[in-house]
Amino acid sequence: MKTLRLILGDQLNQNHSWFNTVDENVIYIMAEMRQETDYVKHHIQKVVAFFMAMRDFKDQLTSKGHHFIYYTVTNPENPQQLKQLITQAIEKNQIHRFEYLLPDEYRLDQQLKEICADLTIDSAFFDTEHFYTTRSQLKDFFKGKKQLIMESFYRMMRKKHNIMMVNDQPEGGKWNFDHANRKKWKGQPTIPHERGFRKNVTEILKELEEANVETFGSIDPEKFSWPVTRADCLSVLNYFCNELLVHFGDYQDAMHEGQKFLFHSRISFAMNAKILSPKEVVDKVLDHYYSHKDDIHISQVEGFIRQIVGWREYMRGIYWKEMPDYKNMNKLENTNKLPDFYWTGNTKMNCLKHAIGQSLDTAYAHHIQRLMIIGNFSLLTQMHPDEVDKWYLGVYIDALEWVEITNTRGMSQFADGGIVATKPYVSSANYIHKMSNYCGNCQYSYTKKIGESACPLNALYWNFLAEKKSHFKDNQRMAMMMSLLEKMDGEKLAELQKRAHLIIQDPDAF
Repeated sequence: MKTLRLILGDQLNQNHSWFNTVDENVIYIMAEMRQETDYVKHHIQKVVAFFMAMRDFKDQLTSKGHHFIYYTVTNPENPQQLKQLITQAIEKNQIHRFEYLLPDEYRLDQQLKEICADLTIDSAFFDTEHFYTTRSQLKDFFKGKKQLIMESFYRMMRKKHNIMMVNDQPEGGKWNFDHANRKKWKGQPTIPHERGFRKNVTEILKELEEANVETFGSIDPEKFSWPVTRADCLSVLNYFCNELLVHFGDYQDAMHEGQKFLFHSRISFAMNAKILSPKEVVDKVLDHYYSHKDDIHISQVEGFIRQIVGWREYMRGIYWKEMPDYKNMNKLENTNKLPDFYWTGNTKMNCLKHAIGQSLDTAYAHHIQRLMIIGNFSLLTQMHPDEVDKWYLGVYIDALEWVEITNTRGMSQFADGGIVATKPYVSSANYIHKMSNYCGNCQYSYTKKIGESACPLNALYWNFLAEKKSHFKDNQRMAMMMSLLEKMDGEKLAELQKRAHLIIQDPDAF
């Protein structure tokens, strides 16, 4: 009685209970499918990373005796579509039972349900054994509540999993050290060089070219720098603990022209592909912290833990609570297209040039670059959330829909009308200047609001508030800005809006 088990490209958990026992009657199947490379255009480094990680996963488990069917993207027997992949394997191998791990993307969840409904053999699904929470835990936690406040969810998670708790109270006397995590980096302390790699990916690039997989972004074929094996991912996690954690919290919101990674861990791909689990990451960071409490302040650690135990699990819970309707939300009724410079980085606005250029060069930008530079400009220029979603989902190495869409359509673009964020995350140039050195080398002045030399963000900001004010009239967190808008001189506002409209009509000219 043979069983076929499907492993998707983001289910690379070598510690899953499926692999505790080698069974000659169990066959695992994996495939580099065009279905997954083509549903949105991806950054070349993202495709390379996933394919390399999948191949290493297969090799590691094959070496332990597990039986795998694995199709590379160029294998002529690869059907390139999930349904054909499964039905073909069942027929060829005389399979009596089909099993799969629950996908984290709604489209794949629906597709697998439909595939199993059409099978003539038994089928079953299992948990990926990765997250702290189940799909429905957030929905159950917030049942009957009007707002889905992340902070209350985060506190519940800390208590439930006994993370940084002392006698049922938060360690350090505070739940959240966010106000200590907003320092601007000015050249000190020294930032260690990232724990990078110099992998030669020439062969896999040839395969992608042969398969005509369409991608964007750049890659150095001889110096691919992302960790894709479990050993490499653990090495990067250790490096973060030993070299970067001591200053992570202080500068987690900072941005700098000369530093792409600052003190960030660069393990988001490893976690989202399930090569590392959130629990082992949290445990490792806490073990290091408790062994070095004289050197590391609690604010550095809490800021990191909050992103994983709080924000990451919260966003997944929102996704499964709100899909599939969430994917079509556009509460602010934005309709504009992305400018060309999102694909080239060619813009005179220095902050966007660096944030987008870095994204195209490395398939990476940290959360403030994504939210307060690229996302801020996208919202202020009123781009359609579908357009923004596709770009974010494609460009970042760690982007999978369950985590991307809630951050982009929700947190960044306020397209959900306030399910995730209690207010839109928009800003004028002042915030960019406060948290970065981008403004210093820009041809636009962050202090000027009107005129050709004024930062475009200033005009866009006030225009956005004016044009969307009906959406925020009952939002208490927007009350101060709405009040300032009402008090603004009418001629000045008209001049700001006139310039904003020029920018929105042709953002590539700025």
